[in-house]
Amino acid sequence: MSELVRYEQSGAVAVLTLNRPDAMNAFTTELSLELQLALEKAAADEGVRVVILTGEGRCFSAGADLNAGFEGRNVFGKLQYEYRPVLSAIATMAKPVIAAVPGSAAGIGMSTALHCDLMIMADNAFLLSPFTTISLVPDGGLTWLLVRQLGYRRAFQLSVEAERIPAERCVELGLANRALPAEDLQSAALEWAEALAQRAPLSLAATKKTMRHAVDNDWASTFNMEADWQQALAGSEDNLEGVQAFFDKRAPEFKGK
Repeated sequence: MSELVRYEQSGAVAVLTLNRPDAMNAFTTELSLELQLALEKAAADEGVRVVILTGEGRCFSAGADLNAGFEGRNVFGKLQYEYRPVLSAIATMAKPVIAAVPGSAAGIGMSTALHCDLMIMADNAFLLSPFTTISLVPDGGLTWLLVRQLGYRRAFQLSVEAERIPAERCVELGLANRALPAEDLQSAALEWAEALAQRAPLSLAATKKTMRHAVDNDWASTFNMEADWQQALAGSEDNLEGVQAFFDKRAPEFKGK
């Protein structure tokens, strides 16, 4: 890799950093591929239990790098074969992915951050869907994400007015989990990830899969999935360890088995 995406590991936490600060971490074909490979590496590594996705410098990502070429004839392929594999890798991996957002996350940067399972933002950060200012449509699944989170009217307004959504407002709307001083962002994200890494990995994976299913499926199928997972996890080594630790009044030591 050319370090467009920096991959670091701290204990059971993998930290993936978009690393084009001079270009505001804008997405190019090369960056998309490196991010996909980094996500797949973290997903496959049994030593990694939680992933942090962040950006180097003053922003998460300004979106697509228009200077790299975004002419109409290749946009469909860019969306389907560059962005979609990245977003799918986040959604389908069995590990929580935390977006740590410094500064702005715009366009496909906003879509990528919102595809993560959790989001923590610097208090001076914002999300931005700028597409109506350049005569394009919100993409990277952004229309789907915003309508389900905010409802049609609010999602439509924020998109067509290309309104900056400040960090505190993102928390109010449920788009982000936490906002805190910029200087504390990375350490807080790592502390949060390390705490989650102490939870039972099989339980985290099952909860993520079931809740993502619940987003666009009915109550009955979600209930059935819960029952299937509960049956699969009951009696596992980690389940027995968790119960025993409860009675022993100690912290459990989960092994992902």
